[in-house]
Amino acid sequence: MRTFNDAKAIAKSLRQALKRKNIELSHSEGLELVAAGFGFDDWNVLAARIDAAATVPEAISFGPANPILRIFDVTKAKEFYLDFLGFTLDWEHRFGDNFPLYCQVSRSGLTLHLSEHSGDASPGARVFVRMKGIDALHKELHSKNYRFMKPGIEQQDWGRELTVIDPFSNRICFSE
Repeated sequence: MRTFNDAKAIAKSLRQALKRKNIELSHSEGLELVAAGFGFDDWNVLAARIDAAATVPEAISFGPANPILRIFDVTKAKEFYLDFLGFTLDWEHRFGDNFPLYCQVSRSGLTLHLSEHSGDASPGARVFVRMKGIDALHKELHSKNYRFMKPGIEQQDWGRELTVIDPFSNRICFSE
């Protein structure tokens, strides 16, 4: 319940349900029952709580970011993101036949959007990804023998980093 109107609607529904059972309540009696149902002494206390809650700003909360990376060739993008990096293709969208692709790929909690749409992103973006298991990723990538990329692990001040560059000059920096 967020507002006075919500509380009053509950009281009205309660009064209507009881009326069908031949139990008559006044509007104020319905409000008092709603207050009691929420554990308050009376309607005035519940009303004060509703008013106080309405003045408290909602906490700011963000979800995970989904970077959009510009691609120019679907076949090369799938070879890089699915075959080489091991992402899963979650979904694809096109507005019609012979339209640009917009899709989502993901792996182990990392979600990326890939787009052929010219206005969605600029080629040459950089995405920084915090991760665990960088040695295992390094070993996995080298075992695939992808001819265009042989990434190494570099020690940085903030940790160890493995950077890959897709066929469209977008960089993904995996950091542990």
